[in-house]
Amino acid sequence: MGRRSAREAERSLVVEGVKLLEVALDAGVGVESVYVDPDAFAPGPQRAGLQAEQRSGIDELLQRCLDAGARVFELDPGVLARVADTVNPQPLVAVVGAVDIALAELGQLHPTMVVVCVDVRDPGNAGALLRAAAAAGAGGVVYCGHSVDLSNPKTVRASAGTVFQVPVVAGGQPDEVLGELGRWGMARLGTAAHDGQDYTAVDLTGPVAIVVGNEAQGLPELGEGLDQLITIPMAGPAESLNVAVAAAVVCFEAARQRRVAR
Repeated sequence: MGRRSAREAERSLVVEGVKLLEVALDAGVGVESVYVDPDAFAPGPQRAGLQAEQRSGIDELLQRCLDAGARVFELDPGVLARVADTVNPQPLVAVVGAVDIALAELGQLHPTMVVVCVDVRDPGNAGALLRAAAAAGAGGVVYCGHSVDLSNPKTVRASAGTVFQVPVVAGGQPDEVLGELGRWGMARLGTAAHDGQDYTAVDLTGPVAIVVGNEAQGLPELGEGLDQLITIPMAGPAESLNVAVAAAVVCFEAARQRRVAR
């Protein structure tokens, strides 16, 4: 749904489907426009393929969008299927305002756990990582370096709506980002497949930044930007974990330690 440059210029995200649009509205994100498949919008026999409850829910959602000042457009049959980013297109697609904030704004929220993504380029990984970090109680996620476009529809879908619920920072050079987090008093822990300290032996109860790297190359050389390397021990033949899984494992260990500490 559109090019990255266009989305960035317009400061917008593309949201596909009823559920994600509901989450965006509940989070107070501004909805600019909604594009609807005629079978989901028009009354009568055209909508026979949808269950009555689904039709009612779509009507209510569209009314919420109109009440919020959004424009609603009914597309010609087949148009949404051609432009949608999924194999099985949703009955509606919306354009909403961008949700990322500046790093300084994140600092004003005083998060005690932040995940920093350095050169994470796969949109599915980026979204899944955000979802896991949110579930573990992270106070923010930062995508820096050459990380994926946060407004990529695949990232938005994979986040399951958490992109609208957790403070997210997009952009910045890794050394500058990590330097700022260090000034906030956060321990900056870089994840590595080998040669780091066992992550369960590290105190994760204090302010901590969990730093993950590129899917193929891992973390680049960050020098003084990291305070320590941590590793997830592998019991099986796998050499490493998917970046989203690795971030989830460490984040939930931090959550576990904090529950015990309380």
